[in-house]
Amino acid sequence: MGSRNMATLTKENPLMSGAAKTLFPQPCILVIFGAAGDLAWRKLLPAIYNLNLDGVLPSNFAVVGFGLGAKGDPDGWIRDRAKEGIQHFSRHPFDQRRFDDYARALFFVEGSFNDAHAFERLKAKLEVVDAQFSTANNRIFYMSIPPSLVDMSVGHLKAAGMVRDNEDAGAFTRVIVEKPIGHDLDSAREINASVAQAFHEDQTYRIDHYLGKETVQNLLVLRFANSILEPLWNGKYVDHVQITVAEEEGVGSRLGYYEGVGALRDMVQNHILQVLCMTAMEPPFSLAPNVVRDAKTEVLHCLRPLTPNDVETSVVRAQYIAGEIDGQVVPGYRREVADYFAKANKPIPGDSTTETYVAMRVFIDNWRWAGVPFYLRTGKRLPKRASEVAIQFRAVPQILFNANPDVPLEPTVLSIRVQPEEGLALRIATKLPGPKVRIYPVKMEFNYNTGFGGSSPEAYERLLLDVMAGDATLFMRRDQVETAWQFVMPILESWEHSRVRYLPEYRAGTWGPLEADKLIEADRRQWRTV
Repeated sequence: MGSRNMATLTKENPLMSGAAKTLFPQPCILVIFGAAGDLAWRKLLPAIYNLNLDGVLPSNFAVVGFGLGAKGDPDGWIRDRAKEGIQHFSRHPFDQRRFDDYARALFFVEGSFNDAHAFERLKAKLEVVDAQFSTANNRIFYMSIPPSLVDMSVGHLKAAGMVRDNEDAGAFTRVIVEKPIGHDLDSAREINASVAQAFHEDQTYRIDHYLGKETVQNLLVLRFANSILEPLWNGKYVDHVQITVAEEEGVGSRLGYYEGVGALRDMVQNHILQVLCMTAMEPPFSLAPNVVRDAKTEVLHCLRPLTPNDVETSVVRAQYIAGEIDGQVVPGYRREVADYFAKANKPIPGDSTTETYVAMRVFIDNWRWAGVPFYLRTGKRLPKRASEVAIQFRAVPQILFNANPDVPLEPTVLSIRVQPEEGLALRIATKLPGPKVRIYPVKMEFNYNTGFGGSSPEAYERLLLDVMAGDATLFMRRDQVETAWQFVMPILESWEHSRVRYLPEYRAGTWGPLEADKLIEADRRQWRTV
């Protein structure tokens, strides 16, 4: 890391293989706003360490944290905190020698986001670090901070002269905006407008870490590089699609953020809709970032708008109550809310109606997907942590091997596992050995770790590398964010107007409420066990 020459080790962007251009990460300083926070500790600082071990960082690179929380020597404090985060969360084992190489290019500036003088100190520090590590005046500002601080921070950056146009003396300035981007359409527009006052759209990278996961990226390759699949990837052959994001853990330390936000805002509006776009998009005519993002945005535009009656019949929300996870009794969500506010010496709110589970049926009204239901679900305190996209193909005619309507054949399903074991499986019907014709479903499976060896890069590793290379393919564009909010707003508004006091419930450690089963069973289908 730093001034060591790694130019020969830089990694090609896999999505650019065979395309007209190959992008490489450029020398730069990564400035992490909120570097004392949980995201930096768990994800960002370990991600940079792993990139350094893999030899794919730019040839000249450094990290400067900014914010409050340092104790004693700021640089020493952030290095100690990075070491602790790496020891707990790194994909690669901790190596003291390699960490020392990493730590010498890691710095911290103590300062408040509303203090203009702190930004002047940050600017001076960046100039010193740039001279030391020859980063060519290139800057990436990562906004790992609450949305309420983005406008203020961007304004101070601009006032301090730290935001350059991309063309300015060949140096670039880029900004990474972490989710949540707003809590509704109006606030998302406000955040986007605030960022746009200082940064052009082509300098802005709105990050959704789900898009950095290998299997999500592989959706493009799976669909458009395999001639056997693309002709079948449409309503003529697909019965329905299920997208599941299940979380075993509860809200935990995020309860202060999560209460009043809920699963729809936290997971559906961003992660799940982005995966939906990758699954359903039309073939882009190239892999240029805006061409791919245009194709994804078209899916959002084609989502059938939800009326209040649709929300009533096609959307289920629920909340977990006490139950068992891995044999351990865990409290219900409302109990956790009361305990959290009591511990914080804050007034305990009334009975919470924040949903910890959402299931919904949506339709994409275009030529490819007309009439095909997409079933989306996400929840906390479910039996296991698992994310999956499942394409269920239409049943064969009820003749020959499928002639008995009382015992139909198991459907043919292509399942793409996003996490934790990345891979894919195709379930097909086959004959059991023996004199009788007996049909049995079998799986043809592929596992990333087994197939390619080692562990796949973490999502943040890939996405940070893409920002350094100036590749925005896997990042959300402004219109994507706002169009996604436009789709979910009728749900939020209907829930607000309904003013229900009690949500449907599901016991922790189960797969969700009875209402979610009824939603899909009304269509003579059922949820998959993931």
